[in-house]
Amino acid sequence: MGKITKDMTFNEVLRSYPDTVKVLRRYNMQCFGCLGAEAESIEYGAIAHGVNLDELLKDLNSTTGDKK
Repeated sequence: MGKITKDMTFNEVLRSYPDTVKVLRRYNMQCFGCLGAEAESIEYGAIAHGVNLDELLKDLNSTTGDKK
């Protein structure tokens, strides 16, 4: 699938990379159970939760196994 980007929705990421749920839990983001996860982007969620977007994306991408 490729790299996780800020424009992807939480559900899109979670469906493609189930292990990302561990990262979201570390950031205290329960987006895997949120009703907005279908439409909410990673960027919007990071802003709403006061999370550094660059760090979140780095950690999410570390779980994908994609070396690109």
